[in-house]
Amino acid sequence: MKKVIIDTDPGIDDAVAIMFALRSGQLDVLALTAVSGNLQADAASVNARKILSLMGADAIPVAKGPRTPLTRPYPRDPFSHGDDGLANLGVALSSLPEDPRPAHEVILDLVNRHAGEITILGLGPLTNVALAVQADPELPQKVAELIIIGGSYGLSALGSQRATGDNPASEWNIYVDPEAAKIVFEAGFRLLAIGLDVATDPQLDLSREHRARLATSVERSAWFLRGVCRFVEERGFGSYCGLIDSLAVAAALDRSLFSTLQLKVGIETKGELTLGETVVDRREHFRWDHLPTVEVASAVDSDRFLDLLLRTIT
Repeated sequence: MKKVIIDTDPGIDDAVAIMFALRSGQLDVLALTAVSGNLQADAASVNARKILSLMGADAIPVAKGPRTPLTRPYPRDPFSHGDDGLANLGVALSSLPEDPRPAHEVILDLVNRHAGEITILGLGPLTNVALAVQADPELPQKVAELIIIGGSYGLSALGSQRATGDNPASEWNIYVDPEAAKIVFEAGFRLLAIGLDVATDPQLDLSREHRARLATSVERSAWFLRGVCRFVEERGFGSYCGLIDSLAVAAALDRSLFSTLQLKVGIETKGELTLGETVVDRREHFRWDHLPTVEVASAVDSDRFLDLLLRTIT
């Protein structure tokens, strides 16, 4: 089984992704580390533990990171995940204790114990991962891979039409802590970034057939995903909104689902209209060679992805 750490800010799509990972039978989830993103880290930690208890996975530790990004205030999220952050579905509180260590220390400890074996799934802003890099600059060489949901790379109009940061140009996870993203992108990880260009594709909306499969399942994960779909659609969003973070889990399970490109990418940390933008240098001449080269998802086989997700969830 592939060993993974899930760095997460649940959040509805994070919750679905965690359930997907737990039910896959192919991922050994060593820890959840809560980061401030959809919610601040303390609330994200509460929700992470709720999800683990709901799924009967109380043995997995949960640690939380700081309540704010590295150098900025915590921003306003324009998208609501509900009063409880979990689509107002009434998921019960968990008695699972929180690991007392800071999230980045848990990441470092596990990676050092399993050097070369761990894949980190970054489902939220990259604050915890950046703190781990600052504490140990050799971390990227010890991690098998870092797969993130983050950014928008100009590969389709969707990246701007469905921008999620609180400005016209950015994606939420990068926007929340662009300084952390810059550290992580430049650190030397084997990095796969799945951005809005792929994650918001309308082909990822659940069909009538998919919903019928969910409706006949008695699994808690299917119940939760049904509720998430109702929640987002009542607010005028497509059901894809509940599935975004599951793409990172799918990439860890089956990389052949994705087509990718190697792109030169920089993180905007200053622009008033563009804070958090993932800027791709596509120039034929005069390209900035000092920008990191990042593997970026350019397409996903939506039919195979949805079939894998639904088979696992139900």
